[in-house]
Amino acid sequence: MPITMVRKGETVVVRRITGSASIREHLASLGFTIGSPVMIVCEVAGRLVLQISGSQIALEKSMADRILI
Repeated sequence: MPITMVRKGETVVVRRITGSASIREHLASLGFTIGSPVMIVCEVAGRLVLQISGSQIALEKSMADRILI
């Protein structure tokens, strides 16, 4: 299930990252790796604000859809 399906305030664990190698590497550089806990903070202007490793990151929904939980 993509992370975009999770409700605000929930913490989930990354199970898989989809997309091209460059997309997977980009998300990994932001901290989105298999087994990482991620909390959905909120949605703003079509972007998801996610908390991972003590940082908040805003991703467009099309990019966030590549993070499977």
